[in-house]
Amino acid sequence: MRLSVIAASVLISLAPALAQTTGSINVSGAHARSNAQATPASASFAVFVQRLWPQAQARGISRTTFDLAFRGVTPDPSIVALTKKQSEFSAPIWNYLENAVGGSRIQRGREAAAENASVLAQVETRYGVPEEIVLGVWGMETNYGSFKGGKDVIRSLATLASIRYRGDFFRDELLTALELIEKGHVERSELKGSWAGAMGHTQFMPSSYMKYAVDWTGDGHADIWTSSSDAIASTANYLKGYGWVPGLPWGMEVTLPQGFDHRLDKASFSAFASAGIRRADGGRLPSSGEGRLFYPAGHTGPVMLLTANFDVIKKYNSSDAYAMAVGHLGDRIAGRAAIQGSWPTKAPRLDMAATRDLQNRLKAIGLYNHDADGRIGTGTREAVRRYQISAGEIADGYPTPALLTKLRGKR
Repeated sequence: MRLSVIAASVLISLAPALAQTTGSINVSGAHARSNAQATPASASFAVFVQRLWPQAQARGISRTTFDLAFRGVTPDPSIVALTKKQSEFSAPIWNYLENAVGGSRIQRGREAAAENASVLAQVETRYGVPEEIVLGVWGMETNYGSFKGGKDVIRSLATLASIRYRGDFFRDELLTALELIEKGHVERSELKGSWAGAMGHTQFMPSSYMKYAVDWTGDGHADIWTSSSDAIASTANYLKGYGWVPGLPWGMEVTLPQGFDHRLDKASFSAFASAGIRRADGGRLPSSGEGRLFYPAGHTGPVMLLTANFDVIKKYNSSDAYAMAVGHLGDRIAGRAAIQGSWPTKAPRLDMAATRDLQNRLKAIGLYNHDADGRIGTGTREAVRRYQISAGEIADGYPTPALLTKLRGKR
């Protein structure tokens, strides 16, 4: 579940959530680093496991548990490739949303809502997180429990930790997974999940389980693997823990007035209303609070007005596309309208190599101070927006081939 740690959908069409996320993992996290040269073999997996033992022992792991966990475990050579296939960071957002929020997932979400109506209502009352948001996470992560991942979590985490993908993050998650076994939270044989080590109905990382797992059924065990009730409550607890604001939507599609000044970015909802911004569905903007405009495909596509709760969803997975999919899936499950704006599907897009070039050029002129990872995230959008304002262009924060051409012409 979070740290996202919910990573990102490797193939959202097959496993939206092994999209991964959560609570998952943000295996893509803002400024995640991977050693492109490292491989499980070159990292010497056996040596890694041997050196892990003192750290595990310091965390209270017995030798019996440690040996049980690693018995027969070898590095998984398929995982390194999967770190580069997170569709929420690479696919056009309209394709991602179409796959993520398809008709079958909406319908199944409504069925899941009916099947779990009592638990969802009680969980919403206790934690303040709308049931449709919990359903959105559940649907994105495992299609409501239908695909929880079949990889050995210890093997996956150990493979990623041994090559130091994302620094020490996966080593720490691996040690926490050993604690789950040691403390009896889960049997070694039941530790199955995604390629990034996320587990259960809503794909919690081990550390998220330790912090946020809830025994809703009262049987003495927070079972996110087989109990949908425990998983629903745990997910709501996770979002509440990261600051979910009750009564505030995650965001909404809006329309902009003619001649709108795109330099207006973050403001109170009343200020947005005064500027002529209206909800696309005809509803009212929130009466209080603040939001920010988001142009997922540039100013020629749909425009969203986001709230602080959008950023809470991103704690599950740092991708804007993922958070938007969770929120929009929840809206559709609840009977709200589909996105009305037209996507610029014919417009040219930057591939990852071109995006890295753009990031490096923005860095060279002092507008971007993160890794050039080829992924269009918040840092890249903010840097692009600053450049657009300085150049007198429409400040939608969306990187385009035309913008890269201009940057290449700067001296």
